Amino acid sequence: MSGKPVSRPDAPAGGKPREKAKQRPSGSNFIRAIIDADLASGKYAARTWGGHPGPARVHEGAPKDPARIRTRFPPEPNGYLHIGHAKSICLNFGLARDYGGVCHLRFDDTNPAKEEQEYVDSIIEAVRWLGFDWGEHLYYASDYFDTLYEFAELFIRHGLAYVDSLTAEEMRDYRGTLFRPGRESPYRERPADENLALFRRMRAGEFPDGTHVLRLKIDMTSGNINLRDPVIYRIRHAAHHRTGDTWCIYPLYDYTHCISDALENITHSICTLEFEDHRPLYDWVLERLADFGALKRPLPQQIEFARLNLTYVVLSKRKLIQLVEEGHVDGWDDPRMPTIAGCRRRGYTPEAIRLFAERIGVAKENSTLDISILEECLRDDLNERAERRIAVLDPLRLVIDNYPEGAEEECRAPNHPQKPELGRRIVPFSRELWIEREDFTESPPQGYFRLYPGNSVRLRYGYVVKCTGCEKDAQGNVIAVHCEYAPETKSGTPGADKVKVKGAIHWLSAKHACAAEVRLYDRLFRVPQPGSERDVLEDINPGSKKIITAQLEPALRDAKPEERLQFERHGYFIADRVDSKPGVPVFNRAVTLRDSWAGTA
Repeated sequence: MSGKPVSRPDAPAGGKPREKAKQRPSGSNFIRAIIDADLASGKYAARTWGGHPGPARVHEGAPKDPARIRTRFPPEPNGYLHIGHAKSICLNFGLARDYGGVCHLRFDDTNPAKEEQEYVDSIIEAVRWLGFDWGEHLYYASDYFDTLYEFAELFIRHGLAYVDSLTAEEMRDYRGTLFRPGRESPYRERPADENLALFRRMRAGEFPDGTHVLRLKIDMTSGNINLRDPVIYRIRHAAHHRTGDTWCIYPLYDYTHCISDALENITHSICTLEFEDHRPLYDWVLERLADFGALKRPLPQQIEFARLNLTYVVLSKRKLIQLVEEGHVDGWDDPRMPTIAGCRRRGYTPEAIRLFAERIGVAKENSTLDISILEECLRDDLNERAERRIAVLDPLRLVIDNYPEGAEEECRAPNHPQKPELGRRIVPFSRELWIEREDFTESPPQGYFRLYPGNSVRLRYGYVVKCTGCEKDAQGNVIAVHCEYAPETKSGTPGADKVKVKGAIHWLSAKHACAAEVRLYDRLFRVPQPGSERDVLEDINPGSKKIITAQLEPALRDAKPEERLQFERHGYFIADRVDSKPGVPVFNRAVTLRDSWAGTA
């Protein structure tokens, strides 16, 4: 993939054909090299694009341009997508876009016990939010249940599949290990007619779960365990989220996935490295079906790339489900979660995630990347797009004793320091202000240039003030700072810079400021490799979420959900898309202005 950020967030990667392919990015990787070679050789020139010629033709009218490639993103709808899936989404849709092809969105929904419509909806929303469009090419593996069943009967008739009645424990024992070959099941040589009759009775619902399975007949002594007569159908009396109670037998993933690719005329089936050992089975199934005349060549080819691993993050779906179901986070879209929904609520932009995918590229070997790379992509993106505002997160009252009581005026601040075309905004000024508590101390350390008795600072966009003292409560806590201002030093007026000071602090008029809930999110885990040395739950960062009441510029009272801003000095924030209400905003911190974890691991 290219090192350049995606320039068009709405660039289609599916749907209507284009007359001319977009120019491909200058960057390259081994997957692009394979595609280039395939196109140069004319591998797909004779391909029939109208669907497979088997017993149930599907997807008539598919584009007939033989130069096109066709990819797919095939999630199982048993959870929310995470940042690792985002890499695959960007890769598959990006390749289709760059080569003028199409990318399908397909749900591999073969396990009714774990799949829900909620997950389907969340996946569709996530892919769309990332900026990709599949056009008319939205499919489900359940679309092919009839065809998958018919192909299973073909395997039985050709003597390459049999109904096995071993128990699950017996099957594990017969399967062998990496160091011990498997043994053939005593049911392996059942006659084809008997297998066919049993399989049809399985479909008719005559047997309880676990009684029988359908297995391919390949090689029980193979060094690749995936080829040791893999199970391709099991009995499961469970309602499916799309097909209801129509089926009580369901195909397994390895069998379903490759056939689904072939039925959709996928050219390059791109997946992560954990499926590398499954490729021989992928090829075996498709080659046999082509031999039977059920599929035409050329067949889809599986290509593996390294999955995304990040520090301070877990991407195991099992562990993510545990975090959600046990209440360690506030749902799948908790801003601390690595899910795409969580990233969106945290304040990530689609452009930042696509930029991240571009920067990290595509590799053949697994590695772990520092999460700071992802965070830096967000900073780079928001630095350009986010307007600046003032927020006081830990408010301390500042009283300007020589400023007229009841008086107020306007100061002006730029909306973006590098973009004057965005104009300036009004920041109200009055006698009593809010400043950050850390901007005052009675005993300043060396190099401290903010407020302390006798010192002067500039109130950014306002006046120079000199600290004259402070007030304390009965416990000795500072509750107010007092100062005097120099009227001739207002920013933007002639001669304002004649009074030289070393420090500048931000502020808000106490009379005009808007109090709001601000959530300071940090990394969910406190160690780079969560769960590597102890239970993953023990590595949760107890300070990953802190809720405060901050003082904000008055205009932020009307902030719209998902409005992204830079709070000067504090980082980038977003108005929460779920909890913000008109007149009552809630802000989440997306990322600090710099990597505050650098050197702490």
